[in-house]
Amino acid sequence: MAKPRIAIFDLACCEGCQLQIVNMEDELVQLLTLVNPVEWREAMSDQSSNYDIAIIEGSVTRSADEMRVRDIRIRAKYVIALGACAMQGGVNKLKNNFSLQEVKKEVYGYAADQAQFDTFRTKALAEVIKVDFEVPGCPIEASELAHVIKCLLTGRRPKLAEHPVCVECKMKGNCCRYEYDEVCLGPITRAGCDARCPSNGFWCFGCRGILPDANMDAAREAAALHGKSFAVLQSKLELFGSE
Repeated sequence: MAKPRIAIFDLACCEGCQLQIVNMEDELVQLLTLVNPVEWREAMSDQSSNYDIAIIEGSVTRSADEMRVRDIRIRAKYVIALGACAMQGGVNKLKNNFSLQEVKKEVYGYAADQAQFDTFRTKALAEVIKVDFEVPGCPIEASELAHVIKCLLTGRRPKLAEHPVCVECKMKGNCCRYEYDEVCLGPITRAGCDARCPSNGFWCFGCRGILPDANMDAAREAAALHGKSFAVLQSKLELFGSE
């Protein structure tokens, strides 16, 4: 029986999530016994128009990107959005808080008015095509990607964590970042990262996305308890939650 053909693509991103795939090491070797990689620009020169599973990293920022992902969707049985940029639009969506002309001038300077640039408001992958599975994070957790692929191959629906990062922080015995006079998004951000940022001296940036049933009232109360306004909390959400 032929192994499922898998292709990995990248759009507007830093490609850090793909590096996490390389870092899977032994688990990657195991996965390669289950699938047949046919295209992955970062790791191989082969290209293919025939694949079963498409993994896409990055956000859609150009009309050319939009056309490309629509073509990938037609060819693939399953599409996996890899990381925050593909899943939410990521930090690239920060540009949506400004006019496109302002963004062009900031990036291209004097050339902004002298040339045509193929760019528009940043979109998450699901805003353009149907996405079957998502792997959150910036970068992703390699173990979650392995879990998603294995579930896909065995006909199971993968489950992501349904509790906030705060739970993982408490399990690790971390002191709350609010106690350090910081505003942390841990109370409303999807867990699954083992509270990596708070465990290493940073507040949670919300890269894994806000939980669907996030308790915003509790987040507001936590902020107020430590003398922080809800407006400050909302401003932190812009980094990975801009529209």
